[in-house]
Amino acid sequence: MFLDKIGVKPLVLRYTFSRPFSSLIYLSVFVLSVWVMGCKPPTTTQPKAPAEAYQHTNMEIQSEKHKSVVHVPIELSIAEVTKHLNVQVQGLIYEDNSFSDDNQDNFKIKVWKRAPIVAEARDSLLYYTVPLKIWAEKAYKIAPLGIEISGSQSTEFQLNLKFMTRVGIDPDWKVSTNTVSAGFDWVTKPSIKVAGIDIPITGLVSRKISENLGTISKSIDDNVRKNFIIKPYVIQAWNLIREPRLLSEEYRSWLIVTPTDILASPFEIKNGKISATIGIRGFTQTVIGAKPVMKPVVDVPNLIITNDIPQGFQIGLIGVVPYEEASRLAAAQFIGKTFDFKDGKYKIEVTEIDIYGQNDKLVIKAGLKGSINGVIYLKGVPYYDAATRLLSLKNVDYDLSTRNVLVQTANWLLQGRFAKQIEQQFVFPIGIQIDEAQKAIRQQLTNRKVAKGVDLGGRLDTLVPDQVYLTPTSLVALVVAKGRIEVKIDGLL
Repeated sequence: MFLDKIGVKPLVLRYTFSRPFSSLIYLSVFVLSVWVMGCKPPTTTQPKAPAEAYQHTNMEIQSEKHKSVVHVPIELSIAEVTKHLNVQVQGLIYEDNSFSDDNQDNFKIKVWKRAPIVAEARDSLLYYTVPLKIWAEKAYKIAPLGIEISGSQSTEFQLNLKFMTRVGIDPDWKVSTNTVSAGFDWVTKPSIKVAGIDIPITGLVSRKISENLGTISKSIDDNVRKNFIIKPYVIQAWNLIREPRLLSEEYRSWLIVTPTDILASPFEIKNGKISATIGIRGFTQTVIGAKPVMKPVVDVPNLIITNDIPQGFQIGLIGVVPYEEASRLAAAQFIGKTFDFKDGKYKIEVTEIDIYGQNDKLVIKAGLKGSINGVIYLKGVPYYDAATRLLSLKNVDYDLSTRNVLVQTANWLLQGRFAKQIEQQFVFPIGIQIDEAQKAIRQQLTNRKVAKGVDLGGRLDTLVPDQVYLTPTSLVALVVAKGRIEVKIDGLL
């Protein structure tokens, strides 16, 4: 505008190129652009590292408790019970030496066991027969032909008393019986003659016996309660169960069972035996170090009577992979391995592997070179694969910071299968450790006589993967072994 006002026109220079020369310039620019792109240096990544964090310690996992029940079968042979009764019930078992008691009944009586007691099981009850010899003396006063005659006359006779008993056990550990009469059978009947006159006493004797059947039944029950003592054997079993069992000398690991309470099923009477099952309920755990000291108990909790005693003994088997060892195994698997993407357009080589924990996830730090230089971080959830017996990873994905960097610089890596390949190949063999722990426990449970008259036996049936824990030093796989354990005690009678 200013030049126009002073009358000076601007000088316009125009250059005109021929068409071939113009095309050459455009081609040169394109080639230069491609060359510049081709010479562009590889992407460098340095995302923020995930924070290292742990929720568990090795000792905490080793000491994890598992609910378990130790079974203590109680069996009493009816033949042994009968033998014991015959030892306890000997000779004179009842006597009444007064004519004047029981409302002047004018009757004396003595009762002896005549032969061994015989018992049998029927309809969940114990039936037994007590053969008796009875001496009876009857005082009399008669007046035949108006002449009063008085005195006493004795007789002996035999009969078999019959009883039926239901057997139980009380919360205070005392065996209880509920005995009732099932009647009696005469073997020989009593008879008295005075001056040639029969004095009927069968009814009197029968009534006298019937009146005392309740007393005899109570005496039997009291005798059983006094002589059939179970509690000392239960205390013995309780202390035996608490005794630490060595699982591994190398790791100084011990199996400990801590009882909490005791259950028992009602007694059953069948197949010639009186039987019940006691279940000592508690926790199992594995501890490391010197053998724990367990002070013997002198008493046990009261009994809980139930028809449903839980089955199953559980113990945790541990497989440990230190991070140092895991990193070594992973390095052997991945370092130097090349991965290509987009049909070979991009390539990376793994140069470094390191691992650590972040709560319940395993962090994998991978050093790379090639189309990407630097490090990336992936995270996955460790678990024990029972089928392959390997400690494996699932749900492996890039850490959020790494993902954000790759979205901007190397999206092709996010779209590839690198994370999936890491997941599939990031495995650690721990099956041998689990096998050794299982073998050690089975050796402890294989019909071992641990004290006089006391046998410890059991079995492990199944292994159930529980959880993989991340501690400051290791990956720890916990596998729960389930089975049954019993403590058998002989000599209850």
